[in-house]
Amino acid sequence: MKWINENLYISPINTYIDPSKPVENAIITHGHADHAKPGHKNVLATKETINIMKIRYGENCAQNFQELKLNKTLKIDDVKITFYPAGHILGSVQVLAEYKGERINFTGDYKTKKDKTCENFEPVKCHTLVTEATFGLPVFQHPNEDNEIKKLLRSLELFPQRPHLVGVYALGKAQRIIGLLRQQRYDKEIFIHGALEKLCNYYVEEKIFLGNFLKTNLKDKKEYQGEIILAPPSAIKNVWSRKFEDPIICQASGWMSIKQRAKQSLVELPLIISDHADWNELTQYIKLTGAENVYVTHGREEAIVHWCKMNQINGLALSLSGREDEEDL
Repeated sequence: MKWINENLYISPINTYIDPSKPVENAIITHGHADHAKPGHKNVLATKETINIMKIRYGENCAQNFQELKLNKTLKIDDVKITFYPAGHILGSVQVLAEYKGERINFTGDYKTKKDKTCENFEPVKCHTLVTEATFGLPVFQHPNEDNEIKKLLRSLELFPQRPHLVGVYALGKAQRIIGLLRQQRYDKEIFIHGALEKLCNYYVEEKIFLGNFLKTNLKDKKEYQGEIILAPPSAIKNVWSRKFEDPIICQASGWMSIKQRAKQSLVELPLIISDHADWNELTQYIKLTGAENVYVTHGREEAIVHWCKMNQINGLALSLSGREDEEDL
């Protein structure tokens, strides 16, 4: 990557992709806190990502914002920038940069499975792929999310007197879990922690169907018997969760496939539902792009790099700092 360095800096246009510190020019792939930082001078992103940044950080979290629509190309000097859906969360994109005949695609975080709470993933051919590898080990093969959500509904039937507290990340996962419940025709009111309210409301503004949801008030413990309550994992781990009577602790994450991790988090009902690509998705997409070079930004870099070399693809781990493993994003 002669014109893009290991910090995802595009030198011909003095622009960084998802920089961890404030810079003059930033392209933001999506609104999660480890990719979207406040304080940049100029930000290029989708409308949804811009709005999410303003919700999380305030209206003036960057000096200037510029929206770029999906599948539309913006030419900056001699570099062409095009956004393609990443399928990760609302507003998430892959960033295709073209310069002097070379195509480099930055995936940001992504999943290739369909999701009604965001634009579905769209594959992109490129010479070089810059990819995440959060779940970049063969052991990570995510099950069907509908079957996972049915586990929650079966538990409600088995334990109708117990509230079900579900740990979800405030942006993307919370709304996806609500959407999956609605797809299973669960039409009861869903309760949410206050930290989820603004982002759930924004999804509704963007015409994402979530049905009826209500912020918890915790005045009457019996009010939540047999109900589903969504909250950030950090809230479920602290005193907030103790206000519920005999709750079943659940968590929705790709990490729940690791039994020891679920046990350490005191999760009684793990739900393996991820907004990141698993091993099969990662390797299949690398093949599909036709990329000669693959650079891994974060996650389980070594396994993906080894797989690339076994398949006659140039692989390199960038090991970017500041990328998180789905913790309260």
